[in-house]
Amino acid sequence: MTVLVFLDPAHPAGRLADAASPTILATDQGVTRGDGVFESMLAVNGVPRKEQSHLDRLAASAHIMDLQIPAEGVWRAAITTALAAYVRDAGDEGQAVVKLIATRGPEGANVPTAWVQVAAISPALAQQRAQGIEVILLDRGYDSDVAARAPWLLLGAKTLSYAVNMAALRHAHNLGADDVIFTSGDALVLEGATSSVLLAHVSDDSGVPVKRLITPNLDTGILPGTTQGALFAAAKEAGWELGYGPVTPADLLDADAVWLISSLRLLAPVNTIDRQGIGVPEVRAQLTEELSVLLAQTL
Repeated sequence: MTVLVFLDPAHPAGRLADAASPTILATDQGVTRGDGVFESMLAVNGVPRKEQSHLDRLAASAHIMDLQIPAEGVWRAAITTALAAYVRDAGDEGQAVVKLIATRGPEGANVPTAWVQVAAISPALAQQRAQGIEVILLDRGYDSDVAARAPWLLLGAKTLSYAVNMAALRHAHNLGADDVIFTSGDALVLEGATSSVLLAHVSDDSGVPVKRLITPNLDTGILPGTTQGALFAAAKEAGWELGYGPVTPADLLDADAVWLISSLRLLAPVNTIDRQGIGVPEVRAQLTEELSVLLAQTL
């Protein structure tokens, strides 16, 4: 079941629409050009998680694209309406996917189209959390400094133009893998197709015990991860060392554990990268359990 609620000035709490009926004009630039932004967040028992972080990132993406979108309070009201309708009609008080979508609207209208969509979460995501994933490295085709040199590429914005990301996932599936980690032309690790990359060390080069989490630099043009940020905050309170830095494929292979982390999949351990095993399975499982507990405290 899918619930749609459109942001409409005539309906302060949002306008419910039939998801089985046509609702978007064929001339909408979100359809014809992928010209728009979106966010996907998790809801648990009808309550959205990290709502403010997602609204902030939606606004940041819209700013990068010079796209006018409804105010934060309007989004919040529509989210409330959509989740209430979903829980009422689906009878599902478990986990759900909440998408916030805004396009530039129909050609020539200069009015954005915006809506909230709520649907059941994919069972495959829970399976990936529990069993881990097989990943391949893919060259994204540009150097790590391109975001500064070419801001019109909209790196760091979560846009509707996801054709490349989906093509990367299809390529991975054709090769027997579950997901990808993108690398830059100058051989730095960037991000997953729909996730952030996270790695951990539990000892330094001399064997001294440490608890260190590392994620790639944001200045490479990757999307700031809301879930990665939440986990970093919780891990810091728990005594973990945190780091943002240049990460290379060799760093991933040398790590005690690697994860792809996102709002819907949460923390998915990476079992292999290009068919090479990551760390020791028992250690990876232990770290995944420990960090999953910390992450759950932020939800």
